[in-house]
Amino acid sequence: MMLMKVLVDLSCTLVFSTLLLSCSKSDNPGTTLNVRILEPVAIQKTNEMKIFVHYMVWFESKETSTNGKWGYHWTMKSQDPDVIDANGKRQIAAHFYPSIGPYASSDKFLIEYHLLLMKYAGIDGVIIDWYGTHNVNDYKAIKKNTEALVSLIEKTGLQFAIDYEDRTLEPTVQQGEAASFVNGAKDDMTYLKTNFFSKPNYIKISNEPLLLVFGPIVMQKPDDWTQTFTNISPKPCLLTLWYQSGEAGTNARGEYAWVYQNTSSLDNFYTSKAPNLNVAMGCAYPGFKDFYTQGGGGESLGWTIDYKDGITLEETLQKAKNASMKYVQIATWNDFGEGTMIEPTKEFGNKHLETVKNFGGVIDYNNAFENIKKQYDLRLKYKNNSLAQKSLDQSFYYFVSVQNDKAVNVLDSLETNVP
Repeated sequence: MMLMKVLVDLSCTLVFSTLLLSCSKSDNPGTTLNVRILEPVAIQKTNEMKIFVHYMVWFESKETSTNGKWGYHWTMKSQDPDVIDANGKRQIAAHFYPSIGPYASSDKFLIEYHLLLMKYAGIDGVIIDWYGTHNVNDYKAIKKNTEALVSLIEKTGLQFAIDYEDRTLEPTVQQGEAASFVNGAKDDMTYLKTNFFSKPNYIKISNEPLLLVFGPIVMQKPDDWTQTFTNISPKPCLLTLWYQSGEAGTNARGEYAWVYQNTSSLDNFYTSKAPNLNVAMGCAYPGFKDFYTQGGGGESLGWTIDYKDGITLEETLQKAKNASMKYVQIATWNDFGEGTMIEPTKEFGNKHLETVKNFGGVIDYNNAFENIKKQYDLRLKYKNNSLAQKSLDQSFYYFVSVQNDKAVNVLDSLETNVP
């Protein structure tokens, strides 16, 4: 085949069709396609509240795990995703099933799919549940998966921040990876300062990098945090879980709300606590139903929150709006073990994304969620065809630059012209 070099402007999709037909079944390294890298464009929305979403990066497939097995967060101790039922669903440790099936958090196609969905739902940023830097349990894998996620976030125009799981410091010290909780935390903060805090799309509040802590659980003395932040400048804008800022003392700028068994807890936080904080972050969630007992992963928390066919998410978002929160964190994007996910599932479809989109006042972008799913499906279908993948790289940049019609033209051309 003759060497062909095409500069892509896919408003003219006939060029694509010809190229793709000429190498339809296999990759042809002699044919190249130059992808135009386009800058992200903001989604048009009317709600000025910053909408963040809590994100878990702990999922592993057999291909990405270190032992060739599905990761714990799909299996817990009793489930086997290699068991597939008559409907094609794998057995996973959750009451709900992702629309795309179980996945690996480090997978580039998966990350692209999630971030594009977030963008078109009007989500401003991703708050990543993070386990630190030490070689304990699966912390290294979570660190690697976080880096894979962060590498793509900026390309979409989204922001990000870290929610630090300080409870990880206990096994870190026990296994000799750090001499003390503070020393372990210093290691982690140095990494964040070097690799994340200075990024232009890292979330800043009053020019300080936002840092949430899920607790604190073990770093419960103000001096622990004072020592940890000694060489970190600018000092992070630290938010603890609600009602726990006293454990960090003046190091804490405020608190964030979380999922609890009744929504009156949110009402109390908004009326009695938030007004007295320098920074307060609200919380919204779709419901709660953990799988711990069934999965052999520990005792159930003993309570559930009714999803009310999507109404619970609407109600908790509205509570944040009524309380005039500047920031709200949706808990969560994908904690399937606790059933708090808003990513598309077999049970809810895109309902939760539509709710967030409506809350944000996002304009209609012509079936964006369905087209993003098509992009993901085509990524998988043509995973061994590098020319098709370059076409999909271009449609990705069309999505992030909000040129959806051009993106759809690429997808339609691929569907039509590649066997």
